[in-house]
Amino acid sequence: MTRPQLQRASDELSAAAELTDGDAKDRLEYQADQLATLATRESETDHGRLARHTNALRELAAATEGEAAAHVEAAMDAISEYRETLDGV
Repeated sequence: MTRPQLQRASDELSAAAELTDGDAKDRLEYQADQLATLATRESETDHGRLARHTNALRELAAATEGEAAAHVEAAMDAISEYRETLDGV
């Protein structure tokens, strides 16, 4: 089962990574890979793990600018949309 919001977040981060270089690029690619894995795994992802990804993305949004930052913001929005479907918090 694919979770489209998490896949969209991964795609947005991949797009942001293409527009950056250095450490930010590496971190964006890592986050994109992690979210792609979460999008297709069997079990639901918990709020805590998604919050950690969102915190990392906030740092990356501050470290990027322009279109790359817009992609990071879109990824955070997609994660928030997914979190609204989860029970708990």
